[in-house]
Amino acid sequence: MSKDIATPGRTTEILKKYGFLFKKSLGQNFLIDSNILTRITDTAEITKETNVIEIGPGIGALTEQLAKTANEVVAFEIDQRLLPILDDTLSAYNNVRVVHGDVLKADVEEVIAQQFAKPELPLKIVANLPYYVTTPIILKLLHDNIPADSMTFMLQKEVADRISAVPSTKSYGSLTIAIQFYMEAELAFIVPKTVFMPQPNVDSAVIHLKRRKEPLAEVNDEEFFFEVTRASFAQRRKTLWNNLASKFPALKSRKEELVEGLDAIGIDLIRRGETLDIPEFAKLSNFLGDFLKEK
Repeated sequence: MSKDIATPGRTTEILKKYGFLFKKSLGQNFLIDSNILTRITDTAEITKETNVIEIGPGIGALTEQLAKTANEVVAFEIDQRLLPILDDTLSAYNNVRVVHGDVLKADVEEVIAQQFAKPELPLKIVANLPYYVTTPIILKLLHDNIPADSMTFMLQKEVADRISAVPSTKSYGSLTIAIQFYMEAELAFIVPKTVFMPQPNVDSAVIHLKRRKEPLAEVNDEEFFFEVTRASFAQRRKTLWNNLASKFPALKSRKEELVEGLDAIGIDLIRRGETLDIPEFAKLSNFLGDFLKEK
């Protein structure tokens, strides 16, 4: 029998040994195909000069492959029941540390400083993310400005489609913009549901996010920029005007002036949010920010 964790036989053996039962509330689906894991580490471009943060190691299948290729791996695991299993399955690797805790509540920068022997090495984040917390985790890592060169995630295919979408498509929306503003997004490959235990109801995909040297567009106020983009997609079938007027009622009394000002920078309020690219949203939010400050 292969020593790799990511096989049906080895996974079943580990689960049976520890009497482990999957918790649906934690979105636990363990990979049982080592070829997929190799493709993930290849996509993430892990080397011996790379530190890796993993989120949700499960029983250690991906962690094991990362440990073989990275300098050091620090893995966040929220489920206390998995800690003794990880102690066992990863006992052969002295470059792995498991942190018990919720990454959404953690001070990740402090963990980096404390847990890595060489925290100055390039950092990558790799994870098989539970579907129910995918978006909050990615947005937290971006919001906290975690100094990772790239992030490689396996997640629900539908979410991967949204993250990697282009304007004027069904998948394009405020999540696309929130991530692509900072990161180049590439959908690397599709992962069938048959390679998980237990099988989820939908296919997954691996997405590779590479940090841009500078955000994709220049904005006066990032928080307001994201507020405008979220408002613009509040009701997808509505025009920019309808969505923005609902969010910022003060615009209603100055519509004519607003239309004139936006026309001058090439933005028509009868468009829908999905037709604007990120630089256009930057122009829109910069204009609106100044416009709303005027008496």
